[in-house]
Amino acid sequence: MARSKTWAVDTIRRLMPSREELEGNRWLRPVAHLLLRPALWRFTRRSVPRAIGLGLFVGILVMIPVVQPVSAALIAIPFRANVPLCAGATLASNPVTTPLLVIAALWVGSAVFGMHAQPGELLMMVREGLPLSEWSRWLLSDAAPAFLLGLTTISVIAGIVGYVAAALAWRVWIGRKWRARGHGRRRG
Repeated sequence: MARSKTWAVDTIRRLMPSREELEGNRWLRPVAHLLLRPALWRFTRRSVPRAIGLGLFVGILVMIPVVQPVSAALIAIPFRANVPLCAGATLASNPVTTPLLVIAALWVGSAVFGMHAQPGELLMMVREGLPLSEWSRWLLSDAAPAFLLGLTTISVIAGIVGYVAAALAWRVWIGRKWRARGHGRRRG
């Protein structure tokens, strides 16, 4: 068990950019002094749930692969969330989950907000390879507002659920560590 934890930590550390690489990045230079504050890189009981919640929210709402982690990292600054974890949580929206999120967003927009966007129509348009004019007509109907409202709703709910789940997981993890520490003292 300890070996797999070590492998995971080593892999994460190897894949993450170093502090020097981030400081030297010309795009991050304007906010590097904020982004590289040590408090934003620590794993604490407050920063971890914030990072998970914000990362899920941004990852689902933005849906542009390169923009997701950057925007999540920048949003983590004012919320004092763990920056690498926040950027990593955006991976919940990936090529496998994106079609499901699009269909769910259309369904939520239609069912909850009374719009008339049909997820089946989107699948049919993709399958038949309809021209750009048909896509434009579809987007100018109720589909675009339904999609945006549904996606916003899903991202807010995912962010809240992620925050609560991370806070509970942190509490359970710390509780187990305290119990283990307490048992060690009684035996010794």
